[in-house]
Amino acid sequence: MTRIARVLTELARNLRRYPGTALGSLLSLLLLFLLFDLFWIASVTSDRFYRDLLSEIRMEVFLDEGVADSSITGLSRSIMSLEEVSAADYVSKESARDELARLVGIDLLVGYDSANPLPRSFVLTIEPMYLNTQDMATLETELARLTGSGEIQYSRHWLEKAETTRSLILRIGLALGALIILTTLISSANNIRLMARTKAVGFRQMLLLGAGRLFIAFPFVLEGFLLAGLSAAAGWALIFYGRGKVVFTQFELVFPAGDEVVIYCLIIALLGSLSGYLGVRKLLK
Repeated sequence: MTRIARVLTELARNLRRYPGTALGSLLSLLLLFLLFDLFWIASVTSDRFYRDLLSEIRMEVFLDEGVADSSITGLSRSIMSLEEVSAADYVSKESARDELARLVGIDLLVGYDSANPLPRSFVLTIEPMYLNTQDMATLETELARLTGSGEIQYSRHWLEKAETTRSLILRIGLALGALIILTTLISSANNIRLMARTKAVGFRQMLLLGAGRLFIAFPFVLEGFLLAGLSAAAGWALIFYGRGKVVFTQFELVFPAGDEVVIYCLIIALLGSLSGYLGVRKLLK
């Protein structure tokens, strides 16, 4: 209990003696974490939007004219046997004609009832886990091998561009996260080093008396833990407060889950404790 009391007393003394340094560290970390939090929200929101768009992608398999109507049922079973396909809707010539009339607002095939040139097709719904360029290309190859599968269409170019954009956002997020972590470690370590430098002589005396390095450094480790953790938590508190004040009508913001935010704040606090140790490490040699 005596050691714990000494650690807490030393921590409180540091904060009272250097309130400006502690407050400056808290605010600077708050701005950094707030920037990352906003990017995190933007990334989660864009990912939800991306997945919603993916769910609307359909693959259409057009049938050759030589395929008999009697073989449609067997062909449908063959398509549904593919693990990538969750549903296959058959579109007859008549259904294709009705859809064309709905799109253009007029029946362009009046008088061609016996010679409808529109092809028959299957409109496929793909399982979400296979909605990527590689699996879609594999599925396209498998469908082409089926008897009666002619031209196959889907939003290939859009999917490629969407995956490229998503990959770019991920790389930016990783780079931004690494930069913020590095800045946090350096900034917090420097602030704690400034507060600890005046006690360098006292550290040497305590070392000579047999005190352990970890015991001497622990108040500063705890200080780094508290400053970083409070900064991360305060950033999310501001965001959740603003969430109830600002409403976007064009789109819905998606926020990370509560347990993810808690884990994030704990990780930041642990990084803060590491920066606290780095701040006093050289003074303990």
